[in-house]
Amino acid sequence: MVDPASERRPPLSAVSLTLRLAGIAVVVAALAGAFAYVNGTLDPQRLTPKALVNVLETNNGVHAGFRRNHSKGVCVAGYFESSGEARAYSSAQVFNDARTPVVGRFALPSGNPYAPDGSVPIRSLALRFTQANGQQWRTGMNSMPVFPVGTPEAFYQLQQAQSPDPTTGKPNPAAVPAFFAAHPEAMPFLQWIKTAKPSASYATETYNGINAFYLVNPAGQRLAVRWGVVPMSQDAADATPPQGADFLEQDLSKRLASGPLRWRLDITLANPGDPVNDASKAWPSDRKVINAGTLVLESTQAQDNGECRDINYDPLILPSGIEGSDDPLLAARSAAYASSYLRRTSEVSQLPATQESRQ
Repeated sequence: MVDPASERRPPLSAVSLTLRLAGIAVVVAALAGAFAYVNGTLDPQRLTPKALVNVLETNNGVHAGFRRNHSKGVCVAGYFESSGEARAYSSAQVFNDARTPVVGRFALPSGNPYAPDGSVPIRSLALRFTQANGQQWRTGMNSMPVFPVGTPEAFYQLQQAQSPDPTTGKPNPAAVPAFFAAHPEAMPFLQWIKTAKPSASYATETYNGINAFYLVNPAGQRLAVRWGVVPMSQDAADATPPQGADFLEQDLSKRLASGPLRWRLDITLANPGDPVNDASKAWPSDRKVINAGTLVLESTQAQDNGECRDINYDPLILPSGIEGSDDPLLAARSAAYASSYLRRTSEVSQLPATQESRQ
């Protein structure tokens, strides 16, 4: 894998980049329409992907060409080595082949691409596994153990509580406490966030899938699971406090220059009765966990011209052998990601030549 510090792709021209993204946008538009239809979001009385993305823009501003959430990030590439332990639970090729190529993206959970790395305590990791048969598994994970709320409507209301008041230009300081007072399901997340601190490295974080999915074995048997990746290097952060606003990308490049980084893919198996449609609820810690294999990341590229730039990390793009659960957040994420993708790609041709390949 080529070190991006020594060889970077030149920025695409506005015309070639527009053509490159046009075909992808057509596919994403079809997917967005399908999910909107299946989940009833074309009904004007229901929450729509457009409304979700609009409120993110209200809170973070519009940064042309960037993702509407997780805007600040960096591309990574490597592969996944299967341990074979998941083969009994899933027919997915990713668990049966020895090695599967991966393109990923580390990011901050913010809609501001210029946010300082220390401004939020959460980090995210999105991955695309491309199987030899052409099927893909895409997943987005975060360093928090649970989601604040269990429904798209509640998430939307939380974003509204953080929106600027038109009369003052600032959020109402009483709105967020009032929201959480009305949503006791957020207590596990609030307890975690009280002690969470911004890490100095992407490489030392555990990333959790949070939502439930199903593994399906060759006999058609389904088992609910949650997954996450655990760093195989638990080294402490540098004794020197991180300097500047962009220390995470700098740290990642430095670490990868010394060799690949590895995470263990842990898959937690649900017991009967465990909630599979509510990401705000944790499963008991005594659930069986299998080591499905090792994620190996070898190189990094800036997100403006790296391979991850053109990937929509839709969590419902799954290979045979993995299925989505009825968690309503999954369908909402899928549709909102598509809406965000269409907006940012449609803006590319309108950007100045120096900015055309930012995202």
